[in-house]
Amino acid sequence: MKKKYKKNAVVSAAILVFPFVFFYSIFLVYPTIYTLIFSFTNSPLIGWGDWVGFENYIKLFNDKLFSKSLKNTFVFVFWTVVPNTLVGLMCAMMINRIQNKFLSAFLLACFFIPHILPVTVVTQVWEWMLSKQFGIIQEGLEFIGLKKIAFLRDRYFAMPTVALITIWWTVGFNILLFIAGLKNINPEIYEASDLDGANAWSKFRFITWPLLWPITALVLTLQLIFQLKIFDQMYLLTGGGPFNSTLVVLQLVYKQGFQLNKGGYASAIAMVLFIIIIIASILQYFVLRRRDNENDK
Repeated sequence: MKKKYKKNAVVSAAILVFPFVFFYSIFLVYPTIYTLIFSFTNSPLIGWGDWVGFENYIKLFNDKLFSKSLKNTFVFVFWTVVPNTLVGLMCAMMINRIQNKFLSAFLLACFFIPHILPVTVVTQVWEWMLSKQFGIIQEGLEFIGLKKIAFLRDRYFAMPTVALITIWWTVGFNILLFIAGLKNINPEIYEASDLDGANAWSKFRFITWPLLWPITALVLTLQLIFQLKIFDQMYLLTGGGPFNSTLVVLQLVYKQGFQLNKGGYASAIAMVLFIIIIIASILQYFVLRRRDNENDK
């Protein structure tokens, strides 16, 4: 009877897991393997070409445009990952301190609503606001005595501007995670610190920050992965310009694959980015885990 129960449990588990494994294999494992094989050929976007071995990868590391796009991707990560996390943490702490539940819920909704908007809507709204002809932000600059700035057409302003838009668009999700973490902190800990005469900074440094560190690590990891895969905002807002100053890796993949019909070369670029994301995620995991262990001590 016991063995029969175990067999039924295994069958039930297999039935429940099968849909995930099936779709995971079809939509992730198979395309990844296919792309890897494709990257060793000189194939066009559709169809197979000749096997060229590591020729695409050798060409890739001698490609100045790839180096430029990789540098731009890391610059964008610098502008977004940590700032997005810090803004999310500060806003979450502000909302969490509000005693009125309706007001706190309203503010949380205000921050989270942009996150559920499609990227096309977000970019269109910001293009209107930044428009040099009728943008409200340009009117604000003139009101304070400054000249109008073509934010999305200036090589020095384009990248920070897209980063700012990205933070505005995605910070609501981070705020939601941080508020969930703050709600799980026992209020009695803060009450005990009040009896010891702890000030606001001491409470944050020795109570809030250590207890919130697992959520912070999660947010940092998710942000790193998301921003390394940046494409939509750059493509819609700047198109990689001006002068390739906002060209990122996935844009180069799109350009080589869909515009220049170099499927094999585009696949090689995609695989390099895939490896970079894996390595960066693993390194960040160990760094954050080490920090978590230090906090436990």
